Amino acid sequence: MPRPRKDAAARPRTVLIPPDEHCWVESDAYDRSAFAALVADAPSLAKVAEDGGTLVPHFRALLEDVFCLLFKLEPHLRPAEAVAPAAALNRTLLEAFHGHPLLEHLRERTQLDETQAGLGTLLVAEQVLAMLREETLLPRGDLLDLWDLERREEELRRRGEELADVDRLAEEGDGAAKRVRDDAAHAAQVAEARLRQKGQQVAERLREMPARARAALPVAAAGLARQLAEAGQESESWGTGLGAGGRTSPGRKIELGRRLATNPKLRKLAAAVGRMREQALALRRSPFERASEEVFEVRLGSDLERLLPPELLALHHPLLRRDFARRLVEGRLLSYSLRGADQRGRGPMIVCLDGSGSMAGDKEIWSKAVALTLLEIARRQRRLFRFICFSSADTPLFTLDLNPRERHEVQEDRALDVAEYFPGGGTDFETPLSAALDCLRAARYRRGDVVLITDGECRVGPEWLAGFKAEKARLGFALYSVLIDVGPSSVDVLRQLSDRVTAVSTLTDDAARDLFLRL
Repeated sequence: MPRPRKDAAARPRTVLIPPDEHCWVESDAYDRSAFAALVADAPSLAKVAEDGGTLVPHFRALLEDVFCLLFKLEPHLRPAEAVAPAAALNRTLLEAFHGHPLLEHLRERTQLDETQAGLGTLLVAEQVLAMLREETLLPRGDLLDLWDLERREEELRRRGEELADVDRLAEEGDGAAKRVRDDAAHAAQVAEARLRQKGQQVAERLREMPARARAALPVAAAGLARQLAEAGQESESWGTGLGAGGRTSPGRKIELGRRLATNPKLRKLAAAVGRMREQALALRRSPFERASEEVFEVRLGSDLERLLPPELLALHHPLLRRDFARRLVEGRLLSYSLRGADQRGRGPMIVCLDGSGSMAGDKEIWSKAVALTLLEIARRQRRLFRFICFSSADTPLFTLDLNPRERHEVQEDRALDVAEYFPGGGTDFETPLSAALDCLRAARYRRGDVVLITDGECRVGPEWLAGFKAEKARLGFALYSVLIDVGPSSVDVLRQLSDRVTAVSTLTDDAARDLFLRL
């Protein structure tokens, strides 16, 4: 006897729910964790992800895909059916990017390097974001279609959840659920059909994307490889060159690398600081140039060069030699403690830098390199360092304390602000030097130093000059002036103000040699 046919309404309805995955590049937990940590630690990366997310859906997923392409040794793309349709633009861009020779050139610098891969991701994201805003990749209407596609995905997921709930209730024998099952299934199928139709339209529009737009990412990769190569060494050495102290986080390295990669003047300055710093420290290590030291006290230690003569006698006694070795290991040998000028309490070092229009160009680079090299010297002497950039009398001073922490570690972001700031305008000595006096009055130690770097002369009032000299004698600080590009201008005012005036006509690394030795 044939079995009765089941009611068609009772047949299970199959609806293809779009996947929740939005990333096209296969990744593991470590890759995702590393990218999330970089976004949390690098404000620029977080901001570009947020800004891009307002233009197209799943922009953050695109950044994660680019990061994985740059970071992983062998990245692989997921099949089309494994990723949500609203991320179709990401796949179009990644397919043009993945496997391209220019990408491989970039990957040579970024593979298995989270910081470099993160920096490359940030620079790529900024270029893609600019092209989206300029509608180079897609017109505004197509971008709106991507948002409509995502909305239809969400609608289908919601309809699918409703249908699953109704089917579960129907299996439990709920009569009311059986009656509404057909309506829920029909609504889900309609949503699926609309999503499929919209996905086909979007895919067609993406296939029509101009070849020039498709090649945008590979072209960007070529420029980024060059930028990373130019900025890599400066980015790696900037923190150690300025004595930042401690381990610099990848996020901060990304922020620094971004500023170096996008600012040629900053890269040039970083290179100049590196060269000048090495030369200055070598000069200060030289025994012929180093200031004399004095015996400060007798202490316990293990420095064989400074042992007291009675301790050396123990080496010649067969019974005392073992005791000498024990006390050497324990650091309990009597030795002299020497103290040089750098170890005595000294006041702050203040650099007043002329930011007038005539200082633009090589003079600005050289003078800021001198200032940042002096910052490293101040850090090693455990002295506070204040930077004052001045120009006309009506222009506010740009003042930064670059190592205010207890261990005098340099704040890299502030050092970068120094490098990038340039006001232009005229020249006024009274305002910055008065600000330097205020700093010296509030200092814990006397014997501070003020360095004035300028390329011109300006007049000062006789009353102000007399007051400055009186305060200079009372506070016991020294003023060293560096005059750049010596011409017909007079240096009478600088000579009245300064303990020493150094004239610099050629901007070489050793032009400030005398200044580095005196401070």
